Amino acid sequence: MPPAKDKSWSPYLAGALTGLLIIITTWFSGIYFGASTSFVRAAGYIARIFSPEYVSSNTYFQWFPPVIDWQFIFVLGIFIGSFVASITSRSFKLQAVPDMWKSRFGPGALKRGLVAFAGGLIAIFGARMAGGCPSGFGLGALVQLGLSGLIAFICFFIGGITVAKLLYHGDNDK
Repeated sequence: MPPAKDKSWSPYLAGALTGLLIIITTWFSGIYFGASTSFVRAAGYIARIFSPEYVSSNTYFQWFPPVIDWQFIFVLGIFIGSFVASITSRSFKLQAVPDMWKSRFGPGALKRGLVAFAGGLIAIFGARMAGGCPSGFGLGALVQLGLSGLIAFICFFIGGITVAKLLYHGDNDK
């Protein structure tokens, strides 16, 4: 059976449509894209099941109450949109661990899990310390043609490329 034809979206078209969506959303609602607060709200939502008095007395959860809001729906939409895109491009496959991740951190689930957990912890800690999602800041500032947004995105790319080179050195073939 011949391989399926690649029906993935052009990254240029997807980027242009995302930019257009950001501009339209900001223009009509005055709200900039961001997602990190939804994870904090979800954590509070789950914590409220086990200890509602702790959540109600916690100052942090008073600033970011555990509610389902537009950001939560936004993150859900990202998940659904990614799923639909992978199905329509015929690139969807169930895979517990990406091949490149497994080749770098080995077949053992414990090491991979610890590295992934540590990375997620650092990312969410940084996002909360910064008062929100750095990519949301960068996109919001770029929509306003802010130099700070351009500088932020340049730094994101430099940081991302540097970390990828450190983690995946020599794995260019995958």
